[in-house]
Amino acid sequence: MSTILTYKRLENKAVQKVKRAFILMGRGIGALFKALFKLLGKQYTVVLVPHSEKEVYNLRISIFAVICFVLVLGGGIAAFFWYGVPSNANIRVTATDKSSRLKEAQASLDQLRDETARLMREARGFESALSSTLSALGADMPASGDGNSGIGGDLSSFFDIQETPEGVLQEVNDMRRLTGYLSSAVEPIKEIGALLNSHSALLTEIPSIWPIRGGIGHISMSFGQNVNPFTGQFYIHKGIDLSTYRQGDPIIGTADGQIVTVDFDPGGFGNYVIIKHKHGFYTRYAHMLSVRVKTGQRVQQGDIIGYIGNTGLSTGPHVHYEVHIGSDVVDPYKYLNIRETLIKPIEK
Repeated sequence: MSTILTYKRLENKAVQKVKRAFILMGRGIGALFKALFKLLGKQYTVVLVPHSEKEVYNLRISIFAVICFVLVLGGGIAAFFWYGVPSNANIRVTATDKSSRLKEAQASLDQLRDETARLMREARGFESALSSTLSALGADMPASGDGNSGIGGDLSSFFDIQETPEGVLQEVNDMRRLTGYLSSAVEPIKEIGALLNSHSALLTEIPSIWPIRGGIGHISMSFGQNVNPFTGQFYIHKGIDLSTYRQGDPIIGTADGQIVTVDFDPGGFGNYVIIKHKHGFYTRYAHMLSVRVKTGQRVQQGDIIGYIGNTGLSTGPHVHYEVHIGSDVVDPYKYLNIRETLIKPIEK
């Protein structure tokens, strides 16, 4: 029993000592906070004295307010540097990305320059061909309406362009001048198109193609003075004879027109057809095996009107072909060459 009482007394003493220690600690902390609050609560007066005779300003501040202001200011500065200024790693990544993009842009610019140089070479060929075509047609390239282009119908001037003082790329200047040149070339090309269309329309209205489809056959007797194969005497042959050495090859109309005669002459032309065309032209096709058209029918250039035969007064399969202008008989061969005559100067 005495041992238990001894332990109880020791335990109570220990508890009392710990309690006194906590009480003393609490008092010390309380005194410290009290002294701190007292220190922070001290106020100081800042006197603002103007150099003039105006009223003096008194500004009261406490140490606590000063500390709070310093903490807020320091926090703001730290946040600015933390979030506003990129780290070295971010700077390196950004610099690498910009360097890569710069290299890609340089590669694209080099490719653009190569394509521009190629375009300039093609433009030289275009200018030469267009000038040649216009010269053949008796036309000239008009001067560009763009005062800045300086083309004037000749590309030679803009192949010597120097880089501008403002730093504009030479290729950009080339494109501007080429644009001006192409703009000035639009009207002449339209005129060429209109001229070719009028030629094309004219060539369908006059007898200008070979009377046998496919351009086959040859001239077995030409126009003008010849020996008559039946009498052996000289006579004037009023057309040309075209032969393929066989019957049945298609005969075509050599121009747009209207069938005015379909007839048979046993002692002369045999089966024959006469077509009336514009501009006073008539064409006759004789010695046909058979006729495929009828009087009054309209035909277009290249339509089949019949087939090569040996009817009438004939020595073998052929087509006798005549061209009349009004009441005059002319050499058909001149009109067979008219298409080449009109086209050839343009292709020089």
